[in-house]
Amino acid sequence: MRRILLLTLFVGLLTLVWISWRAASSGRRSTETSTPVIVKQPVNFAIRTFEPGSPPADMPPLTPGENAECDSNFLSSANVSSETKRKDATHATLTITQVKMTLQLNVTVWVPAGVSQHVMEHEEGHRQISENYYQNADQLAGQIAARHIGKRIELSGADLDAESQKALQQTADEITEEYGRELNTQPAQLLYDSITDHSRNDVSIPDAVNHALKNASIESGK
Repeated sequence: MRRILLLTLFVGLLTLVWISWRAASSGRRSTETSTPVIVKQPVNFAIRTFEPGSPPADMPPLTPGENAECDSNFLSSANVSSETKRKDATHATLTITQVKMTLQLNVTVWVPAGVSQHVMEHEEGHRQISENYYQNADQLAGQIAARHIGKRIELSGADLDAESQKALQQTADEITEEYGRELNTQPAQLLYDSITDHSRNDVSIPDAVNHALKNASIESGK
C-alpha cells in the first residue's frame, strides 16, 4: 500500500514538472514569435545629370547656394498582426502580436552637366552620411516595432472587423512615422553643409563627414 502511495505521488510530481515545463516552453515560444521582423533592402543609388537651365520635372528643387544635390529618401512600411477578443457584439480588445517592417534607402545624386570633381566629392559626402544612418536603421526599426507589440486597443462599433482594420492601419502609420522622426539625418546633413560651405571651401570631405556624424546631435542642440 505504501509503495502504491509513493508511486502515485511520484507520478503526480512528474506530471506537475512536465506541465510546468510545457508552460515555460510555451511562454518561450510566445516570446520568440513576438520578436519584430525587420527586412532591410540594399541601398538603391543613382547619379543623374541635368542642364541647369532646364532641370527634369522629377528633380527636387535645389536649395539656395547649391548647384547640385543629393536626394536621400528613407522609405519604410509596416505590417501589423493582431489577436482580437470579442466582449460582445459591439466591443472587443485587439492585441498587437507581431510587426514586420521593410526598410529602403534610395539615394540619387543630381549634378549639372560638366560638374567639377570637387562638387561631386561634396555630394558623395552627403551620400555617405545617409548610408551611415541606414547601417543601423534595422536596429532602430526593431526597437520602435517592439514598443508596439503587446499593445492593447479597445474597439467599439457595429462593425468590429472594420474597426480592427482601422486600428491596425493606424498602428502601422504610427510606427513608420516614429521611424522617420527618430532616424532624422537632417542635423548631420546641415552641419556638413555648414562645415564645407556647400562645397565652396577646401575642407577635407572625409573630415567634414566624420565631424558631422559625431557632433550633429550636440551642435543641433545648441
